[in-house]
Amino acid sequence: MKITVVCVGKIKEKYLTMAIDEYSKRLSRYCKLEIIELPDEKTPDNASPAEELQIKKKEGERILKNIKDSAYVIALAIEGKMLSSEELADKMQQLGVNGESHLAFVIGGSLGLDSEVLDRADFKLSFSKMTFPHQVMRMILLEQVYRGYRIMSGEPYHK
Repeated sequence: MKITVVCVGKIKEKYLTMAIDEYSKRLSRYCKLEIIELPDEKTPDNASPAEELQIKKKEGERILKNIKDSAYVIALAIEGKMLSSEELADKMQQLGVNGESHLAFVIGGSLGLDSEVLDRADFKLSFSKMTFPHQVMRMILLEQVYRGYRIMSGEPYHK
């Protein structure tokens, strides 16, 4: 299976880059991983709601240009469905059984995802009702996808 992570914003912290690199390396034995890092729009202090919508729209256009038509899109969104690690593994396995060979996970920028990206999503996934920095979310997502593959393979994983 091919896993694409489309994300907005650069990783600036070395410790996060190292963790992301480690999970990318671990995932290489289970899937073909591609991380597409898109530039974020600068958000001015005290941006109006209209300015925030414009920023999300610009970021959303970049995201949509980088999603293949054939991909099954999973958008990370607070309002999405929360799954346990085992449920995420089951979902990924079922998608594979049903013929989906390309999963695209989408992580928005600091303002979240544009409505057009959410409309394109086949599934909305929430990791928590809390908000996380998008850089940290990339690492958490890769860890959970790796954990999912370990679960699917019947290999030990930390409960």
